[in-house]
Amino acid sequence: MTAREAVAVAHPNIALIKYWGKRDEHLVLPFNDSLSLTLDVFPTTTKVRLEPDADADRVVMDGAIARGEVLRRTTAFLELVRELAGRRERAVVETRNTVPVGAGLASSASGFAALALAAAHAYGLSLGAAQLSRLARRGSGSAARSVFGGFVVWHAGDPDAPDPDHTSYAEPVTDARLDASLVAVVLDAGPKAVSSREAMRRTVATSPLYRGWVTDSHADLARMRTALRDGDMACVGEIAERNALGMHATMETARPAVRYLTSASTTVLDEVRRLRREGVGAWATMDAGPNVKVLCASADAEQVAARMREVTGVLVVVARSGPGARHETVTS
Repeated sequence: MTAREAVAVAHPNIALIKYWGKRDEHLVLPFNDSLSLTLDVFPTTTKVRLEPDADADRVVMDGAIARGEVLRRTTAFLELVRELAGRRERAVVETRNTVPVGAGLASSASGFAALALAAAHAYGLSLGAAQLSRLARRGSGSAARSVFGGFVVWHAGDPDAPDPDHTSYAEPVTDARLDASLVAVVLDAGPKAVSSREAMRRTVATSPLYRGWVTDSHADLARMRTALRDGDMACVGEIAERNALGMHATMETARPAVRYLTSASTTVLDEVRRLRREGVGAWATMDAGPNVKVLCASADAEQVAARMREVTGVLVVVARSGPGARHETVTS
């Protein structure tokens, strides 16, 4: 059989209503719906090439042979694709990231969205958008959202459905009337001491605040959908900041506590509040890591970025609304 190959590109997304915690580890089903903005920076490019004569998958990440957890997760995902396609060929996966891996900047979202699209094509699967989103979710929950561009909502799904997997997928928010940007303040691009996966498990199992945060997130998402439809930047920002701080509070009350935010993170948060007092619409959101993303109107993004550079002296990147996952032309 002639080997097939495909290349796909996907961008990270940053959740404004957070996904934190799984009700089903195997199917990667979350406890609550989430809502994100796909960015136009830090793309991941992934090539999948089938190797009919190989006896094992091979993964190359940023030019280095992958081993350990990266290889395990990628191989497990390829097994899922092979099962769906009714194929057995092993594959070579070559991935190039432009986002620091493991630093709380959604590298797994762009990575598995690109892998899902490239692998599905290489193995001959014809998937609709919702099907592709469900597939990407199995690699990394947030990857379900990076299949689409702009504002995206990921439905947690119906836990009582005959097939819960079928009801959990992402789709674009088509009625948003907001020109928003995210200013990424990269305080630490190194790997996290506690992985997101472990932190989620610990938080769900031990934090006394977690269930309340999930309940609040349901209400937060409904209000944010209305604010996006109304083009209400201040309401969107206030909800996003509150939801992110609440998520970090659940982690800090886990046992033992998970603390990602640092003194540098606090400095940025204080500066964001200072900007608001000065009349500049800016609101903070943080994922699992010390880095802070500042949500603002696109017209204010360069002013916000200049202030963050002045205060922190670190890498600051202006990200605007980005595209969904897409195929690239295969080159040798």
